[in-house]
Amino acid sequence: MGEERDGVPLTNLDQELFGGAGATKRDLIDYLDAMAGRFLPVLRDRPLSVIRVLRGQDRFMQKNLPKYTPDWVPRATVWAGSSHREVTYPLANDRRTLYWLGNQRAVEYHPALMTAGSTHPTHLIMDLDPPEDGGFGLAVAGARLVRRALADIGMSGAVKTSGAKGVHVFVPLAEGAAVEDVAAAQRAVAARAERLDPELATTAFIREDRHGRVFLDATRAGGATVAAAYSPRARPGVPVSFPVGWDDLDRVTPADFTLHTVPGLLGDRDPWAAGMPAPQRLDPGLVAEGHTIPVARVQAMHEGKRRARARREAAGES
Repeated sequence: MGEERDGVPLTNLDQELFGGAGATKRDLIDYLDAMAGRFLPVLRDRPLSVIRVLRGQDRFMQKNLPKYTPDWVPRATVWAGSSHREVTYPLANDRRTLYWLGNQRAVEYHPALMTAGSTHPTHLIMDLDPPEDGGFGLAVAGARLVRRALADIGMSGAVKTSGAKGVHVFVPLAEGAAVEDVAAAQRAVAARAERLDPELATTAFIREDRHGRVFLDATRAGGATVAAAYSPRARPGVPVSFPVGWDDLDRVTPADFTLHTVPGLLGDRDPWAAGMPAPQRLDPGLVAEGHTIPVARVQAMHEGKRRARARREAAGES
């Protein structure tokens, strides 16, 4: 039989979320309930993409709200330039909406980098991604490079596990930062961190060019999204993207923080809010340097075409 919470019908609560989850849909709803007071502030008023895992189907990212969405779910309509259409996103502004999303098997929560109606990012974000054969410790080492690069210009950020193998660094920004300037500043932070230890870290967007180094991903800008603090991830064991103090990074692993463990670890604490520095203005020198650095995705696209052409020419000569 179904149940209700705050008038939201909940179904199939005792089914496993997905193969290897080690958690049921009820566990997900209970987690969202227990974490709402800390989770909602990082989601509020941000157009939200979710990763859903329906029974017998592959996981998929959903942006546009389905037609059967209840009228009471808050929403924002955003023009998507890439697909040339309007997309209606949910806004996770209240506990009822979290219940409804959980009942839809929305496991991951990826909010926009700007609030609805704004064109100004609220954070500068760096995503530290270790190589496939590397562990969490390499991502931590990369994050420390980013911290040093920021400290050199008087900036600071908060850090969290990605919920996978990586680490996210969030730097809160003063109001009014332009999208292009934030994106440029991220490229410059990555470049400066790479220069601190080029044998450990790289800004190479093309995977085959990384050669076992940590990828300093500076592409989380503009219309991109990133898994929110406290978001579960659709991975075995359902790990959670979890805030960690800089001094504690060497003493934790991503597996320490899961759907089952996080509420008990926190008690009444909110380490993401507590560890977030005050909003900061972008360093002008950082922005100026970043505008001289090509956009990674565009550069990689052109380089990929160049390499493909070279391979075809080489094949023709042989």
